[in-house]
Amino acid sequence: MHTKPLVIDLDGTLVLTDTLHESAVMAVRHNVFNICRIPFWLVEGKAVLKQQLAARTHFNAATLPYSQEFLTWLPQQHAAGRNLVLCTAADQSIANAVAEHLGIFSEVLASNGKTNLSGKHKADALVARWGKAGFDYAGNSHADMAVWEQCDKAIVVNTTAVLSRKANSRFSVEIEFPSKFKLIPASIRLLRLKQWLKNILLFIPVFAAHKVGEIHAVTSLLVAFFAFGLSASTVYILNDLLDIESDRQHPRKKMRPLASGAVQIWVGITLAPLLLLAGMTLAWFVGKGFFGWLIFYFVLTCLYSTVLKRIVIVDCLTLAALYTLRVIAGAAAIGIGLSFWLLAFSVFLFLSLAFVKRYAELEVMLHRGKEKIHGRGYYTTDAPLIQSLGIASGFSSVIVLAFYLNSEAVLLLYKAPEFVWGAVPVVLFWISWMWMKAHRGEMHDDPLEFSFRDRASLMAGLIFAAVIYIGAKGLPF
Repeated sequence: MHTKPLVIDLDGTLVLTDTLHESAVMAVRHNVFNICRIPFWLVEGKAVLKQQLAARTHFNAATLPYSQEFLTWLPQQHAAGRNLVLCTAADQSIANAVAEHLGIFSEVLASNGKTNLSGKHKADALVARWGKAGFDYAGNSHADMAVWEQCDKAIVVNTTAVLSRKANSRFSVEIEFPSKFKLIPASIRLLRLKQWLKNILLFIPVFAAHKVGEIHAVTSLLVAFFAFGLSASTVYILNDLLDIESDRQHPRKKMRPLASGAVQIWVGITLAPLLLLAGMTLAWFVGKGFFGWLIFYFVLTCLYSTVLKRIVIVDCLTLAALYTLRVIAGAAAIGIGLSFWLLAFSVFLFLSLAFVKRYAELEVMLHRGKEKIHGRGYYTTDAPLIQSLGIASGFSSVIVLAFYLNSEAVLLLYKAPEFVWGAVPVVLFWISWMWMKAHRGEMHDDPLEFSFRDRASLMAGLIFAAVIYIGAKGLPF
């Protein structure tokens, strides 16, 4: 039986995130002017900063990303009679919330607005309490080296390979819990490269205008594709930062890099502006028109992430606009005008997909027994209405397509316009299929990503492309 207390660090050790960084993000999200107050609090000391931020935020200790293997081991130690003490540089209020949730700690030591209990300060406090080598300590960072110097047994948790080797060579390590995440792969996941598939919408105008064979147009669109992708990844990171609490309550989104703790918040905050700078630089080379639309897309997406996604119906209209903006930006990238028909078709189609996305989320929450989507204005009882609005929007896009196919523009662009009519039943089938999958609870929360994986959707896309091609070129015989 262990007679010495086991002292446990919080940030990066017991939980896979840094509560200071999370407090800062939440404080700014709740009041954007807090970003101006942070430097003044920091001048007064890090302990003051932590206390001020903690006072303006509320942590849900139940949803924090805990180090699961380590957390499984701790109750075993507690049951064996080992005295567990939570000692952290986080603010006292945050530490108390975590300790209350877990219920295994006999004591909590934390920063109190005057002393920042980190590194040497933490080591001195523990030695004053139990004496040198009078306690064991679980930590994860270089700041914990000062504490390990003074403890009896070291428990190494979620640290880097370099620090692990250093700790094992200098201290008596009782047990080690290696990190389950790799920074580079997790950071790549943070970019959501799969979502870049949406940027294929940029190429719709070049196909609609029958300019696929123009090398300059295709090259410009390829550069535009990456510009949009980098800028969109910036928004995805910002969205993940602002939505981290809601994501942790979602069955799939809780595994996102920031929500799960696979990537630290400071990485996201650092990476976002670098990606935005790269994306905007590429956009400038494409052309001023495209650059302007990309800035508008970025601003609208930021508004969506901070405000608009919490307003019912408006959030879906905004999502439809963001999809449509890709089509508009694609036209601007190659310097062609966008027809009314294509714009109207895009708006109705993408509005239907936006409703599919929201309906799928409502179905997930309904099956989990939830009454409301966290961070949204929808109740699960709204699902039938959202379904009706989405199906109506989808079928409206088919009507627009039918009117377009009966216009004089089709006669000018297509050699065999009668074949293009085959696009109507294809689109009608695809919209009905998407809603059928959503109704059955089989829809991924992003309909476009689902489409690129779904065989029926891919087949519908091939048939659609085939009838458009035959309509443009005519039969080969």
